[in-house]
Amino acid sequence: MSVIAGHLGLSPSEVHGAMKRLQIARLLHGPEMGNKPNISAVEEFLLHGFKYVFPAELGQPTRGLPTSYAAPPLNAEIQAADELPPVWPWHEGHVRGVSFQPLYKTVPVACSKDPLLYEYLALLDALRSGRARERNLAERELVRRLRSTNAAS
Repeated sequence: MSVIAGHLGLSPSEVHGAMKRLQIARLLHGPEMGNKPNISAVEEFLLHGFKYVFPAELGQPTRGLPTSYAAPPLNAEIQAADELPPVWPWHEGHVRGVSFQPLYKTVPVACSKDPLLYEYLALLDALRSGRARERNLAERELVRRLRSTNAAS
């Protein structure tokens, strides 16, 4: 757990507590099954419950790391209009956009080190706040990734 904690910028106790909550919610199988995700439950939660548990909080223009449709992988399919893109506020960010509160304060730092984590969290942000087209593309991509992960297991 300390490896995961260090990677995400969390304490080991935060990771331990999160894993226990995931097990209680049946999103993660317990240690007897290798702490593997329950992919069908994860998919259901992400597509139908995530935006209610973690509603989007948009704020004022700021500098940060792009998210949602302005970040990979959706930025390859969606061309932004003449509006400021959503960004996670971060002092090392190089894009000016509308503040979009990340799921946790260390998200920009963790995502700057892990491109795959960045893509997943940006897709989740598109589900949280995106327009219909953005949500549909994010949903399709998340389902594709989750099912391919499940098939590989």
